Amino acid sequence: MTKIEHIGIAVKDIGGAGIIYEKLLNTKVYKIEDVESEGVKTAFLKSGPNKIELLEATSADSPISKFIEKRGEGIHHIAFDVEDIVAEMVRLKKEGFILLNEIPKEGADNKLVCFIHPKSTNGVLIELCQSKP
Repeated sequence: MTKIEHIGIAVKDIGGAGIIYEKLLNTKVYKIEDVESEGVKTAFLKSGPNKIELLEATSADSPISKFIEKRGEGIHHIAFDVEDIVAEMVRLKKEGFILLNEIPKEGADNKLVCFIHPKSTNGVLIELCQSKP
């Protein structure tokens, strides 16, 4: 893992949250994207080299909807940049981590992604991200 790629924040209203984070970070949302496979709309902001991903559920049965129902709005995951997502998935499985998907899947912001179950990481959902070639 080379760096923190972004921090994902679950929100009920991406428009309202976007305004708050634009003011907080003194920057604009630079990308809004629907990720149909995850039932989520995302908005990205940059602060220096760091990124924040706001996540709004687009369906009642999406993981973000379930997260907000259980825990409320807040930090949902931390994503790490990797150079070879498949090799990193193999390594982590060998180390005993529980992966939530067996193969990388399409994510937001032109990434391949894989999630690691929070049971394996002291209650924190971890996302692996690799830029698509």
